[in-house]
Order: sequence, then structure tokens, then C-alpha cells
Amino acid sequence: MSAKVRLYVEQALGQGQTVPVARDQAHYLFGVMRLAVGARVALFNGRDGEWQAEVSEAGKRGGMLTCVEQSAPLRMPPDLWLLFAPIKKARTDFIVEKAVELGVARIVPVQTDFTNSERIRQDRLQAHAIEAAEQCGATMVPEVADLHRLDRLLDGWDAARHLVFCDEAQAGERAGMDAVPPGPAAVLIGPEGGFSEAERARLHGRDWATPVALGPRILRADTAAVAAITLWQTHLGDWR
Repeated sequence: MSAKVRLYVEQALGQGQTVPVARDQAHYLFGVMRLAVGARVALFNGRDGEWQAEVSEAGKRGGMLTCVEQSAPLRMPPDLWLLFAPIKKARTDFIVEKAVELGVARIVPVQTDFTNSERIRQDRLQAHAIEAAEQCGATMVPEVADLHRLDRLLDGWDAARHLVFCDEAQAGERAGMDAVPPGPAAVLIGPEGGFSEAERARLHGRDWATPVALGPRILRADTAAVAAITLWQTHLGDWR
């Protein structure tokens, strides 16, 4: 019997390992989902793969799960980062959710010259990434970094990680993905107002950065993030 509920936990997972259920998780498992002793829950922690666990104790304020068998090995996404300028809350949530589903290893919000949001709730976005991983069957949760200034990030950039930046000025041109080498990479999505001329000049001047087009039309930032990750995955990632 396979579990209908997946849950991310911090604890180590293994045969016979017990995992305590915190109060908020107990409310979800035993109050909302109506699970009882003997029911199965799929657990993952980003290190030990996915494990089928049985409810061994169930209460309103807590409970206990016991690992029974491994149901999936740890599956790491490609070494791809997503860098994006935060936008409105719901659309930023959408970007994080889809990045997890499509398969990235790290998510980095960046402050650009035209970024509208000057701060983010990193903890809230990380929790959103965990929820997305629980829903899509991922066994690893990408780290959501705190907000970084783009200029400082580029100044300290590791040239071994190739940067694919989606330049709205390239709309209508060939995608340009053929010029991107295999290996560690990052996709950069600009803000709703686009990159500034100074940022564009800085990016075009780097040997480790390649501008790409995302079709003949200028896309919204959240749509561009999905399109760019998909484009990289089909050319160089684990969709090939």
C-alpha cells in the first residue's frame, strides 16, 4: 500500500527509524487528512531518498511515524540555479513552485536596478519550495537563498558556472542555447522593467555569460522563468 501523503522532514530516514510528528504536522496528518494508526506516509529529507512510513502514534498534538521501506532513491536535479528578480507575491510564489517542479538545485532572488521588491521573506519562500517538492514527488528541496544584489553577485561569480541570461532585447532572435556549454549553469530572469543598460553591458561583457531569447514575444517574468528552465532542461539538463 503506497502513501497518498508526502511529507518533508528534517530527521534522518532509514529502516525502523522513528520520526516524531510536530503539532502543526499532526493537525495536517490526523485532523485534515484523517490518517489513523497503520496508515502510510511518504517521507523525504533531501538526503536519504523517499521512505514509506507507518503512523505508529496519532494524536491532536503530535504523533510518531516509523520508516518501513525505501520507496525511491535520492534523485538530485541538474546543477542548475535560477536567479530571478522578485515580483508580486503570488507570482514570486509561482516562480519558486515551478522552479522546484521543473528541476533546479538552487533558487536565488536578486535585486536589480529595476526590481520592484526590495525585500523578500526567505523563510516563507523556502516553505513554499518544500510544499512544491512534497506535491511533485521530488526527493530533494532546492535551497532558496536570501535576496542578493545582482552587481555584487556578478562581481564574485564563479566562472565555472555558466550564466544564461534572458535578455528581452533579444526577442525575435534565435534562442542562443546552442552556445551554452554543458556543466554547472544558472538562468537569470530580469525584472518586469527589464535589465538596465548598465546591467546589460555588464552581462554582455562576461565570457561566462550567454544571452538567450525566449521566442518572438516579450514574456512576463514568471512566464520567462518557466520558459528558460524548460529550454535549458531540454538542451542540457535531465529532460534529454
